Amino acid sequence: MEQFTWFIYAIILTGFMAYTRAALSTFTLSFAALMALGTIFDALSFFSWIIFALIALPLNISDFRKQYISQPLLKMFRSIMPQMSKTEQEAIDAGTTWFEAELFRGNPDWKKLHNYETPRLSVEEQSFLNGPVEEICKMTNDWQTTHVDADLSPEVWQFLKDNKFFAMIIKKKYGGLEFCAYAQSRVLQKLSGVSAVLASTVGVPNSLGPGELLQLYGTKEQQDYYLPRLAVGDEIPCFALTSPEAGSDAGAIPDEGIVCHGEFEGKEVLGMRLTWDKRYITLAPIATVLGLAFKLKDPGNLLGDTVDLGITCALIPTDLDGIICGRRHFPLNIPFQNGPTQGNGVFVPLDFIIGGAEMAGQGWRMLMECLSVGRAITLPSNSAGGIKSIALATGAYSRIRRQFKLPIGKMEGIEEPLARIGGNAYLMDAVTTMSTGAIDLGEKPSVISAIAKYHLTEKMRVCVNDAMDIHGGKGICMGEGNYLARGYQGAPIAITVEGANILTRSLIIYGQGAIRCHPYVLAELEAANQTDDEIALKEFDHALFGHIGFAISNVVRSIWFSITGARLLRTPFSDQTSRYYQLLTRFSSNLAMLSDISMLTLGGDLKRKERISARLGDVLSHLYLSSASLKRYNDEGRQQEDLPLLQWAVEDSLYETQQAIDALISNFPSKIVATFLRAMIFPIGTWLNKPSDITDHKVAQILQTPCKARERLGQGQYLTREPENVLGQLEQTLEDIIACEPVFKKVCQAIGVDLPFYKLNEVAQKGLDANAINKVEAALLCKAELGRKAAIDVDDFDSKELRAKTLSL
Repeated sequence: MEQFTWFIYAIILTGFMAYTRAALSTFTLSFAALMALGTIFDALSFFSWIIFALIALPLNISDFRKQYISQPLLKMFRSIMPQMSKTEQEAIDAGTTWFEAELFRGNPDWKKLHNYETPRLSVEEQSFLNGPVEEICKMTNDWQTTHVDADLSPEVWQFLKDNKFFAMIIKKKYGGLEFCAYAQSRVLQKLSGVSAVLASTVGVPNSLGPGELLQLYGTKEQQDYYLPRLAVGDEIPCFALTSPEAGSDAGAIPDEGIVCHGEFEGKEVLGMRLTWDKRYITLAPIATVLGLAFKLKDPGNLLGDTVDLGITCALIPTDLDGIICGRRHFPLNIPFQNGPTQGNGVFVPLDFIIGGAEMAGQGWRMLMECLSVGRAITLPSNSAGGIKSIALATGAYSRIRRQFKLPIGKMEGIEEPLARIGGNAYLMDAVTTMSTGAIDLGEKPSVISAIAKYHLTEKMRVCVNDAMDIHGGKGICMGEGNYLARGYQGAPIAITVEGANILTRSLIIYGQGAIRCHPYVLAELEAANQTDDEIALKEFDHALFGHIGFAISNVVRSIWFSITGARLLRTPFSDQTSRYYQLLTRFSSNLAMLSDISMLTLGGDLKRKERISARLGDVLSHLYLSSASLKRYNDEGRQQEDLPLLQWAVEDSLYETQQAIDALISNFPSKIVATFLRAMIFPIGTWLNKPSDITDHKVAQILQTPCKARERLGQGQYLTREPENVLGQLEQTLEDIIACEPVFKKVCQAIGVDLPFYKLNEVAQKGLDANAINKVEAALLCKAELGRKAAIDVDDFDSKELRAKTLSL
C-alpha cells in the first residue's frame, strides 16, 4: 500500500466518521485500525504512531483532557462570555424546543416530523365552529363595526359572553370551554375572515392575559374567584405591559409598586402602592379587571433582604380609586377596544399578586412562558384566516372580472400576485396547524412562536397588498361591499404588536434559537455559570468536545452536499417532494455550520451583529415553514391536486433560504471567512429560483376554479351562501359565471355576434329570441349578471354621510 493510497483512505475514513457523527472513541479506534493496516503494508512508519499517540491519547484520556485542554478553555470562555441580563435569561429559559431543534442540528429526522400526530377537532369543538362561530360571523357587520359604531354591536358582545368566546382557554371545571390550541386557531381563522375587530376581541383574552396567567400561576382563591367570572363574561380582562417608555424593550418598564402598609377596605394590611402609565392595551377601555406588569420594590425590607424584587404581575379591579381607564386609541380604522390606562398611588394588598406574595418578582418568567404559547396562536391564526378568505375572494374576483374580453385572472401579470396569495395561504395554514399541534402535544415553543408571528404577519401584509393590486378600484373604494380595505389598513397592527417584527427578526428568532436549539451551546453556558468548579469542568468538557465534533461534522456534511448536490440522501418519499427533503437537509447542515462559525469568529459581538443574526434566523425560519408545508401535504393524504400549492410554498421558502445564506456570506465581517464559507456552500454560485411561471399559473388556476384543492385551501372559513355574507355571495357568483359561460357562447354563435361579457340579462333575452337557449339557461344568465355586478360594483355615498360625526349625549 503506497502512502498516497493510505492517505486517501484516511481522508475517506475521517470524512465518513465526521459525516456520521461518530463518537471520539469510535473515531480513534477506527483510525488506529487503519494505521495498523498501513503499517502492515509498509505505508506508515513508527514515527506516524508517535504522532497519532500525541494527538489521540490527550483527547481520549479524560482526566488529562479536562485538566490541560478543557479547563483553560473554560476559563477563557468565562472571560469572553457576554453578560446576560436576568430578563434575557428568563426569556431563554421560558418554553421548550420542538422540531425547530432538528432543523438547527444539521440532520433533520423527517420520519419524526411525519409521525407527529395530526391535530384534530373534537366533536364539541367542531360543533362550536359550526354553531356559535357561524352565527357570530353572520351577526357581525364589519362596515357597521368599523365605520359607524367604532365597536362591535351590543348584541355581538352579549353573544360572545353568552357562548363563552372569551373562555376557550379556561378549563371546564371553572366553566370554560377548555379547547385545544388547534381549535382556538380554527375559531380565530374563521372570525378573522369576517372582521379583524371580532377576531382581535376574541383572541386577546385567550392569549396573553389574566385567564392564562391565573390557570398557570394563580392561587386557588384567585382561580376560584376569577376564572368562573371570566368564563361567563362577568369580568372583562385586559393585560397591561407596554408603556410609553418601554415598548419592544418591555423589560424596561418604569411602572412600579412599593411594598408598604396601608388601608384596604377598612383594614390595615401589607400591600403595594402602584403607579403606572400604560398604553396600547387591548380591552382596557372596557376591562373590569386589569392584569398589570410592574417592577416591585421593597425599600423597607418588609418581605426580605432584597429591595428590587423585579417584574411582578398582579390582578387589579379597575373600579378602585386612582385608576384611569376608558379612553381609546384609534388603531388604523380597526376600532377594537384598545387604549391607555393609568394609576397613581393605587394601594392593593399583596395577595393581588398573581400567585400570591411568593410570586413577587416572577412576572417576567410568567409572561415569557405564556407568550411562548399565545404568540403562536392569535396573530398567526388571524393572519392565516384573513389570507385564506382573501385568497378565495381574489381568485373568484379574478375569474369574474373581465378586461379586454377575458377574465383578468388569465393575464400573466395577475397570475403572479395571485399565485403569491395562494401559495402563501397554503403555507400559512400549514404553519398554524403544525405550531398549534406542537402546543397540544405539551410544548411551549418559544422559537416557533416567534417564527410564526413574524413570518405569517409579514406574509399577510404582502398578500393583502397583492390582493389590493388585483382588485384595483374595487379595493380602494370603501363601503359594505369592500372586503379588503380594513385588512389593508390594519396590516401594520399585527406587524407591531406582541413584539415588533423588526425586533422579532433581528433579535428573538435566532437569539433564542441559537441557544435553545443548538445541542451544545446552552450546555456550555450552563456549565460556565456553575459555581461548583468540578461539576462545571465535567459538564463543560462533555459539551465542548461534543460541540467540536458537531461542528466538524457539519463542515464535512456541507462540503459533501455541495459536491453531490445532496442527491444521494435518502428521503421519506420517492415522488415530486423528494428533492425538497434533500435540499432542506443540505441547508440544515449549512445553518448548523454557519452558526458555529459565526459564534467562533464573532463571539459576544454576534449579539450586536443584528443583521447577521437576522439572516441566520431567516434560514431557520424558512426551513420550518417548508417543513410545515411538507407535513400538511402528507397529513392531507398527499393529494396530487394540491401539489402546485405545495411546490409554490416550498420552492419560495427554499429560494429565500438560499438568499439569506448568500446575503449573510456577502456581508460577513471577515472576508477571509466569507470566502471560505462561499467555497463550501456555493462553490458554483447560487442556483435556486423562485417558483416558476408554470407553477404560478397552476396555483392561479386553482384559485379561480371550484375544485377540491380550492376547498381545502379555504377550509373552515365563513363562506355560507347568505345575503349578509359578501364572500359567500362571491363564491356563488364564481360558480354561476363558470356555469353560464357555455350558455353565453351558445348565444353568441346563434346570433353571429361576439358580444361583450356584461349585461347578461340582455344576452339572455337575445338567446331566447333566437331560440338558442331555454328559460333555465336564461335564468342562469340573469342570476350571474346580478352576482357579477355586485362583485365589480363599489359603494358610493352622499357627501354628508362621509363627514365625521360625534354624538352629543
